[in-house]
Amino acid sequence: MDKVQKMIAEKSVVIFSKKSCCMSHTIKTLFIDFGVNPTIYELDEINRGKEIEQALAQLGCSPTVPVVFIGGQLVGGANQVMSLHLNRSLVPMLKRIGALWL
Repeated sequence: MDKVQKMIAEKSVVIFSKKSCCMSHTIKTLFIDFGVNPTIYELDEINRGKEIEQALAQLGCSPTVPVVFIGGQLVGGANQVMSLHLNRSLVPMLKRIGALWL
C-alpha cells in the first residue's frame, strides 16, 4: 500500500492501466489528447502489478483499471473521468494542478 501511495504522490496525473483493457486505452488517449503527460503504470506489464492492483482495490477502486489520480486524489475509473469531462470539470481540475496550460 505504501508503494502505491508513493506512486500516486510522485506525479500530478497518474493512471493505472492494463494494455489489454480498451477502457484504459480510451482514458489514456483522452489525457494525452488534452496535452497532459500522465504517468501511466501498465499493471499487466510491470513487476508486482497484481499486488498494486490489490492495493488499488483496498483504496476503493472498482474496477481496478483504469484508475486515475489527479493531484494525489482519487478521481476514479472511466465512468467518473468521462462524467467530469462531459460536465466540463476535468480541464479546470487539470489546470488547477498545473498539468494543463490551455
